[in-house]
Formats: sequence, structure tokens, C-alpha cells
Amino acid sequence: MSRQNILVWFRNDLRTQDCETLYRAAETVKQKGGNIFPVYCFDPRHFGETAFGFAKTGAFRAKFLLESVTNLRENLRSLHSDLIIRIGKPEDVLPELVQTLDIGAIYYHQEVTDEELQVTKNLRSQIQKLGTDIALREFWGSTLLHPDDLPFAIAKLPELFTHFRKQVERDLQVRDPLRITNYELPNPRDHHNKIDFGEVPKLETFNLTEPSLSDRQVLQFKGGETAAWQRLDHYFWQSDRLQVYKETRNGMLYADDSSKLSPWLALGCLSPRSIYAQVKKYESDRLANDSTYWLIFELLWRDYFRFIAAKHGNKLFQITGLRGLALPWREDWQRFEIWQTGKTGYPLVDANMRELSATGYMSNRGRQNVASFLTKNLGINWQMGAEWFESLLIDYDPCSNWGNWNYTAGIGNDARGFRFFNINKQSQDYDPQGEYLKHWLPELAHLPASKIHQPWQLQAIEQKRFEVRLGVDYPRPVVDLFASAKANEAIYNKA
Repeated sequence: MSRQNILVWFRNDLRTQDCETLYRAAETVKQKGGNIFPVYCFDPRHFGETAFGFAKTGAFRAKFLLESVTNLRENLRSLHSDLIIRIGKPEDVLPELVQTLDIGAIYYHQEVTDEELQVTKNLRSQIQKLGTDIALREFWGSTLLHPDDLPFAIAKLPELFTHFRKQVERDLQVRDPLRITNYELPNPRDHHNKIDFGEVPKLETFNLTEPSLSDRQVLQFKGGETAAWQRLDHYFWQSDRLQVYKETRNGMLYADDSSKLSPWLALGCLSPRSIYAQVKKYESDRLANDSTYWLIFELLWRDYFRFIAAKHGNKLFQITGLRGLALPWREDWQRFEIWQTGKTGYPLVDANMRELSATGYMSNRGRQNVASFLTKNLGINWQMGAEWFESLLIDYDPCSNWGNWNYTAGIGNDARGFRFFNINKQSQDYDPQGEYLKHWLPELAHLPASKIHQPWQLQAIEQKRFEVRLGVDYPRPVVDLFASAKANEAIYNKA
């Protein structure tokens, strides 16, 4: 029997537009016949525990994922196709489908980090055991720039982002997004007697409960390609906020302070190339300025972390980091829990950590500050922080998350020695009126802007006047900001 059918294995690419696996499969069956069977596997390993015992995929992340897979199925159906859904390891599920559906090739997007690469390796091994000539075709679809278009090989990737950016910007080559709009996909339900298409599981399937919606959350994120395009349309075209992105991107309180496209980028509901194309359209139709450039700049940062992960492999996740720097990190669970729950006594840290726990999201400015505090002030193992982010963040991406933690902990390839964030100054610079702090720390709501950034300085009479008792309503600082940084810097320099 001729094996012309193609299985399109969706991973972190939950979209129909600018999805090369789907596009190339459609081209092939249009020319040669056959059918396309899109598949998504909920891998049980993704719902286990991290090394430090956190839920690997917490409720916020899982909910966003379920919504994204649901929407992927809806969008495939609008193209006359459908999505096969399974719970199981891809290396077990896909070979069974290969046999059942007379599959001749599996198309999938390439990943770069260890866990994902191991799954691909396992799948190849299982397919080979079938003893049939099944082609496994990898495509690249996670970055703005294609590796083949870089001015250097991945092995020669510059170790500093600035050098990377300057070299790629000399002749920036961004491929056009691939669009499936001119024809319908073949209907896999033509084989309905052979297939159980499955249903999108519930959170309870993974022993998770529906996360409570916080009344303090300023933007409700919904997973899926459709919601991704709605968010882009709102930010770019309806609210016209792209033109001020560079000025407002460090804001922490308001929904439109930044694009907030990262959750959809993380699951591939929206491709970087599609965003780039929209930026270029915006520049053509409305205006080009530093803000439109800066959004592209941020996409290049995201690319850089992905390419660094491809170059350095597991070093990204090891405690010594990309620099191989051995530091005597502490695993102080009592203080880690204080950090987790936002009770450090430093309002900027506490507000951001409470937002994360309540919503599964935190601004980039917040992430840099809380990571700096954990590593440079508390001296706690950065991997614990990285795993906590992995569990909660709806925009978790292994390359960006672990790359940023490497950088902040001072062990990354692009680290500049011992750099710690002055939390007091950062708080005053990026939330001068204390609006963000008051939003997430209601116990400090009556403090004036001049007092809220350093509440530990309040006199007893001021505590009474502003209705906040230090050590009761709001904690005193867990450490002295500058003394703790100095002590940890001495440890760092010795290493």
C-alpha cells in the first residue's frame, strides 16, 4: 500500500498560520495525494514535578495550554481539517497512529532543549523499530530569524547579545509568513472508521484545579491563535500603543504598558515572523520610530536565547550555568517561601511575586528585580527560582526563562559579573507614585508615594497614621538590601 498520508505533530507551535509543518504537508498532498492528520499529545511528563518538587506545569500554564489546543482544533476545523488529541508520550502514541493511518511521513517543528530533544530521539527509535520507511521531517519555526539565514553557524554564535544583534542587523533577513488561506486542507475524518479523534482533557485529568480569577488582574489571558491575533490587533491597531512601546514597556500595572504577546509566543500560537510582518505594516501605514524598532529588538533577544540554547545545550540548566561558575548557592526553604509568597518586606519584590501567584504572569521588569533579589540578596539557588517560574508562568519558554535566570544570577554567557538591582531605586523609577505597589499590596494602600517604596523607615506615629503596622500588617525586610548584596558579592568574587 502506498504511504502518502502525513502526520503533522504539533508541539509548541499551536497555530495554523505561518506553521511550516502544516503548510508543507498541504503542499505535498496537493501535489501527490494522500491526507493530513494533525496530532497533539498531552505528555504526562509535562505534568509531573520539577527537581525541587514544584508542579512542572501549574494550573495557570495548563489552563492556557488547554485553551490553546482547543482553539487549534477549532481553527483546523475551519480549514476543513481536525486535530487528533491523545494523552501519552509522543514516542508511544505516534507510532501507533503511523500504523493505523498508513502514515508515510511525520512533520514536526524542531526543538533545541534537552527534554524535547530526548522525546524526538525516542520517537525516531520507535519509528525505526516498525521496520517501515517512514520519513521524519524537521522544520524550524520558533524564531524570527531562520538559522540558515544567520551570518554565522550556530556553533559560532557570538557570546554577547550586542555582537549577535549588530551582525544580524547588518542584513536582517526575515522570511515571509506562510499562509494557508487559498485552499482547504483534506479532511482527516474521511478515515472516521479508523480514528478516535479524542477530546481536550480537563484540568482535573492532570490533578489540577481551575485557578481562581483575581479581581486585581488587569488583563485576562486566553490561550489560542485566535486570542493571540485579537491581542495583536488591539495593541497595534485599535489602541495604537505600538508607537509608544519603548516608553511604556517597563510599566508593570496597566494592560497596555507592553504588548504582552509573550504567552502566545511561548506556545507558538503566534509566530515571531507574523508579529514582524505586522510591525512592518504598521511602519508603512502609520509610522516607524524607536518603539516599532524596539519590539523587533525584543524579538531578537528571544531569538538569541533560543540559539544560545541550541549552541550550549544542557549547560543552560546546570547550577554552574553557561559560564561554568561554581558558587555556594543556598537552599534555604524558609527564605525561599518568603520570596515565593511576597513577604520579603520589599514592596517591589512582594507585589510582583503576589501578581505571579495570583495570575501566572509578571512583567519583564518585575522578573529582573525578583530574580536579582533571590540570587544577589538572599543568595538562594537560582534553579529554585527558575523552576518556580516554570511552574507558574503562562509564557514559560525554557530558553528565555533559563537564559534570563543565568544572566541575572551572574552565571550566563552574557553576564557582567555581580550586578544586583537596587530594589529601592527600581521601585521609585518604574512606579514613582506607588500605584502598582498599592494595587497588589492593599495593606500599603494608605501610604503616600514618598513613603511606600521603603516602608521599613516609617516611624511609629506614621504607622498609626497610615494604618500599617510593620511586622504585623506588612513584614519588616528579610535582609538588609545593601549589606546582603555586599556579602554575596564577596562570595561571587571569591568564586
